[in-house]
Amino acid sequence: MADSGLAQRAPSGTTHAPKLADHSADRRMLVLMAMALVTGTGGAAAAWVLLKLIALVTNLIWYQRLSAESLPIAAAATGPLVLLAPVLGALAIGLMARFGSDKIRGHGIPEALEAILYGESRLSLKVALLKPISSAISIGSGGPFGAEGPIIMTGGAIGSLFAQQFRLTAAERKTLLVAGAAAGMTAIFGTPLAAILLAVEVMLFEWKPRSFVPVVASVLTALAWRPLLIGSGPLFAFTGTLGEAGPTLLIAALMGCIAGAVAALLSTMLYRIEDGFHRLPVHWMWWPAIGAVAVGIGGLIEPRVLGAGYNNIQDLLDGRLVLGAMMLLFAAKAVVWLIALGSGTSGGILAPLLIIGGAFGGILGHWLPGGSGPWAMIGMAAVMSASMRAPLTSAIFTVELTGHFTALPATVAASGAAFAVAVLVLKRSILTEKVSRRGRHISQEYSIDPLALGLAGDLMTPKPDTLPEDMTIAEALKFFEAGAKHRSYPVVDPAGRPIGLASRSDALRWGQGEGELDETIGEQLSDRSLPVATRMTPANQVANLMITENIGRICIVDSKTGKLLGIVARRDLLRSRAEHLRAERERSPKA
Repeated sequence: MADSGLAQRAPSGTTHAPKLADHSADRRMLVLMAMALVTGTGGAAAAWVLLKLIALVTNLIWYQRLSAESLPIAAAATGPLVLLAPVLGALAIGLMARFGSDKIRGHGIPEALEAILYGESRLSLKVALLKPISSAISIGSGGPFGAEGPIIMTGGAIGSLFAQQFRLTAAERKTLLVAGAAAGMTAIFGTPLAAILLAVEVMLFEWKPRSFVPVVASVLTALAWRPLLIGSGPLFAFTGTLGEAGPTLLIAALMGCIAGAVAALLSTMLYRIEDGFHRLPVHWMWWPAIGAVAVGIGGLIEPRVLGAGYNNIQDLLDGRLVLGAMMLLFAAKAVVWLIALGSGTSGGILAPLLIIGGAFGGILGHWLPGGSGPWAMIGMAAVMSASMRAPLTSAIFTVELTGHFTALPATVAASGAAFAVAVLVLKRSILTEKVSRRGRHISQEYSIDPLALGLAGDLMTPKPDTLPEDMTIAEALKFFEAGAKHRSYPVVDPAGRPIGLASRSDALRWGQGEGELDETIGEQLSDRSLPVATRMTPANQVANLMITENIGRICIVDSKTGKLLGIVARRDLLRSRAEHLRAERERSPKA
């Protein structure tokens, strides 16, 4: 048998060691991939329902007709209705949150993250039903939001509910939750690559085939349904082009740096506004209605700020807005969106970020080669990247939305620069700050566990002190009373194979009369199973074995003979991690 992998001593004394591999995937991945076909279909269907609900509410409120045709709010936003509609919609949302579920408040992604990290990826049927309804009311009544955050939450809830019908682990439920969320985003925007990257950068908190492959299957399933349900082709196609590569990349990076500061300002303002609402002497149920007053006033000033405003994105990309109109849209959309979102109403953040970023890029592009349209696309990528801390998602998202894949180097330059500024200026993103305010901490930095790079053979103490199995309890008591150096010792048979661990706590029980003094410690330990590992067992698996078996020392054996070679204690694992920390922090002198 090859000397590799984790081993556990069976009653017969044999050891079994699985093969080591680059990845931990097994056949369960195929099961999840098959289940992801369901979440992909569910996410696409939920996206279609949400868009129809938004259109239905929009037509009922603004056009006074029963229709599911998608129409812009700005064309009908006149008179007292501009003030009244957002407030009435927000009142309805406040009531739904108060007496239905408060998880429908906000834009959905922080709630999904919290469910993944702290709720075992369990979302309720109530959330799956109320989130799209509340979001449709919010957006259809004039709320300055998009459908993407709600569909991420709704698609995630569908994946979670489906997973809860089976005997799955929390990690497997997480995979299906994220698969449903990514499918919903794909169906809305037609951006499969960006949806997969969003799952990896923001939601999965891991990079494993077990989760990646099902997410891909779910996204592609939603993409296959999209032409039948919603439509095909880029959502915001336009004809403008950028200039020469060299100057364009430099300008895009500089624009990204400014966008990083803009996004940091937006995030700071959002949570200051939210703090202001928390200080109001009224129940939070009324906050959305109070925030909606600002939405109505903003609609009177610039009707384009009402609703999702996807037509605004198209106008910015096509270069149809003059400089003054872009400036007004940038300022008004930012203000009403921040106030509305800070009030705790329901709605997404991607569409507002695209409009704000597009207006920002279009304003700067007014003086740049190529015109405002292409630079609006660059601004969208930059502001989204800095706000969500998802540079790869943002760069790919904008080129998939527009079909301008030749602009990918420029969107990467802008997204990367904006991301760099944002992480230096703010501790948390617009997504994780809300979770942090609930007493949770999220780290979005992923790295290889240093223990996964080491092997038990590198960490073990070779030739450890042992006790023979034929030692009597009386002799063992004298040994521990005489001042044993260690808390526990491997007990070995005449062939040098470990049969158990004798500890000070064992000696305490023996001293209190548990066992006859002339009985051997081998007989006392015969009914215990002894977890062991081999020299080629990864150190992180040794740590996992310590946790599952609730012991502090693991015997390292030869996989062929079962003979004891060494022992790994907790301090050995800590020493390995300490060496990794030194490599991260200590700067070596110049060569």
